[in-house]
Amino acid sequence: MGTTWSVNAVLPPKADDAAVERGIQAQVDTVVAQMSTYETNSDLSRFNRAAAGTWQVLPAEFYGVLRYALSLAKDSGGAYDPTVGPLVNLWGFGPDKRPHDAPDAAALAAAKARVGWQRIQLDDAGHRALQPGGVYVDLSSVAKGFGVDQVARFLDRQGVHDYLVEVGGELRAHGSKPDGTPWHVGIERPGAASGAVDNVDEVGRIVSLHDKAIATSGDYRHFFETGGRFYSHHIDPRTGYPVAHKVASVSILADDCMHADSLGTTMTVLGPDEGMAYAKQHDVAVLFVLYKDDGTFEERMSPAFAKAVR
Repeated sequence: MGTTWSVNAVLPPKADDAAVERGIQAQVDTVVAQMSTYETNSDLSRFNRAAAGTWQVLPAEFYGVLRYALSLAKDSGGAYDPTVGPLVNLWGFGPDKRPHDAPDAAALAAAKARVGWQRIQLDDAGHRALQPGGVYVDLSSVAKGFGVDQVARFLDRQGVHDYLVEVGGELRAHGSKPDGTPWHVGIERPGAASGAVDNVDEVGRIVSLHDKAIATSGDYRHFFETGGRFYSHHIDPRTGYPVAHKVASVSILADDCMHADSLGTTMTVLGPDEGMAYAKQHDVAVLFVLYKDDGTFEERMSPAFAKAVR
């Protein structure tokens, strides 16, 4: 996934540390093998290359994630869309190392014509998905969170009851630390240097995770500027353009990391007003950090987030 993982865990007596570590690695390796756009031999890449009109049998994990992603796309009115891949690639944020530049109108129209979650049909009985032709699925906004959940489920099966799992900065906790206190995680301040969350002055807020997951999406690491304009890596599938509102970062608290991950992208695309309305309607725990004109930041949190961090 182009990132790292870490696990803090209280292992049972006589547990084989090396075996647990191998098991964790196997979980994330499986997600990469199934859902990576960067691996040409992944099941996702195979689906994206498949001929038009063919039904593709998908592994159970991949099928379940795709099914959830399509349901969120429908529920969000297309603000979240797993078929956004052609636009992500066109703007230079995909695996093909395309140069960062604003595309011309013709290229944008061609890519946008390939986007549309409604074009994918599913067959639950056969775990199959229809490739209608030209559809390029990108699960980068949900697969990492799913990987966190897979590691958590593996630890549960191993009898590990107290852990904090992290993949690329997205986290899920269960139980408590050895001293009985909750797992505390820091939400980094927008603009903080990578890894600087270890420094207190780079932390915007500290959250205690009580059997919850948290994911934070920000625009301050993956972006480019050209012609005096700033372009975020978050693409609005409805318009074909990077989001243009004043969202610096979005943090989501949820029961599992798959939901936290994907809802973070959804809220970022919807923006603070439409997103907050969605959050209130669907009881989403979201924290928006917004840019202000004077260079400072403003926090806005949904009622569910405020209740969770009291």
